[in-house]
Amino acid sequence: MFDARGNPVSTRSSEALDATERALWRMMSFYGTPLDDFAIAQAADPQWALPLLMHAGFLLSLTEPSVMPAARALLDRAEPMIAHSNHRERDHLVALHTLLAGDWHGACNEWEALLLQHPRDALALQWAHLFDFYRGDSANLRQRVARVLPEWDDPSDPLLPYVLGLYAFGLEENQLYAQAEATGRQALAGDAKVPWAIHAVAHVMEMQGRYEEGAEWMAQLSAQWADGNGFSGHMGWHHALFALEALDGPAALRCFDKHLRAEPAQITLERLDAASLLWRMHLLDIDVGARWELLAAGWDRSDHAAGVYPFNDLHALLALIGCGDIAGADDWARRVATRADRAGGSNRAVARDIGAPLMRGMLAFARRRFDEAIETLYPVRSRVRHFGGSHAQRDLLDQTLMKAATRASSKSVGRALMNERLLAKPATPLSAHWARAVGLRRRTLR
Repeated sequence: MFDARGNPVSTRSSEALDATERALWRMMSFYGTPLDDFAIAQAADPQWALPLLMHAGFLLSLTEPSVMPAARALLDRAEPMIAHSNHRERDHLVALHTLLAGDWHGACNEWEALLLQHPRDALALQWAHLFDFYRGDSANLRQRVARVLPEWDDPSDPLLPYVLGLYAFGLEENQLYAQAEATGRQALAGDAKVPWAIHAVAHVMEMQGRYEEGAEWMAQLSAQWADGNGFSGHMGWHHALFALEALDGPAALRCFDKHLRAEPAQITLERLDAASLLWRMHLLDIDVGARWELLAAGWDRSDHAAGVYPFNDLHALLALIGCGDIAGADDWARRVATRADRAGGSNRAVARDIGAPLMRGMLAFARRRFDEAIETLYPVRSRVRHFGGSHAQRDLLDQTLMKAATRASSKSVGRALMNERLLAKPATPLSAHWARAVGLRRRTLR
């Protein structure tokens, strides 16, 4: 049998195949969770390995340390079945074992090999795209999708809008803003709800300083992302960024409370956005009440969570600093460094070369040693894209440097960053605020 895009599958059960198709759509659209679909597929064909592999990959894509044992157990269950699977499914198992071992680069290489043979393997494309994002591989965010997109030549394929959404985001992260916005809008032109495409266009507007239009964009399309969608927290984060660009702290806090909050039930990906938003408000001296304490209290800071992914580790540190627990932040930074070095994998070098100095710089900032913070953080800026996340997420570093420059013995780094920023996009209320704070002459604002 073959799936809807002509990829070979090792099942004779139409019910199992239909369930995996629904699960794939959920993973690409973020609507609901695919767990029930995996269960249906496994019940319909208990000897088919792919539903187990999809389940394991879904868990690993959350970058949530607590689910790694469950993912490992699923792969172990799939192992005896794989002898009866086709080559494509066996290759997915190899990629997922590579991912579980911490070699995210290697897993993306395995998926790339799969896509060369099966360019319409949406599962391989979705996972590779997510881990390109987590690894800060902006080139492949665009190029990997570009290498397969012309093969998606059936305009009626229900997954095509989601592939276009992936491509739109890859274009945006490579500063191809006009093309990215056009592709994102193309993905949204039909009946499909494509939060990733809404997200890509929001990124374009953020990068171009179109904060009023961006806020309207998010509000206008909120029915597609705000309710019942696993991406709603991150989308709410974007909505809040547009509010902060207008220096509207109350609106940003309303977005936080509606879409992010600070609850123990949150997964780490949601906590990252919460910490990132609160930190930006902290830099602007906006009172956030007890939100820092609530966020930090629910964060998993056990040893098994430390050192898995430096991007996550830094945001946990920010939460500890935000609630005033500097000793706890120090302890976390030490444990992260030790665990990351022992764990190995793709993230060890990133943790050592980027994560560790970022943590040291943020701790210096927390202790009001602003010259030291700048001396530690500024050299990392040139290679911070390898840290993962998007340009918009990594802007947290620039804003921290600008805040430090307002308190340091010299404002030169802050002025340099603002010169760069003002040439990249029109002055917004937020950029005007930072420009004044670092002492830029008024004529540089436009």
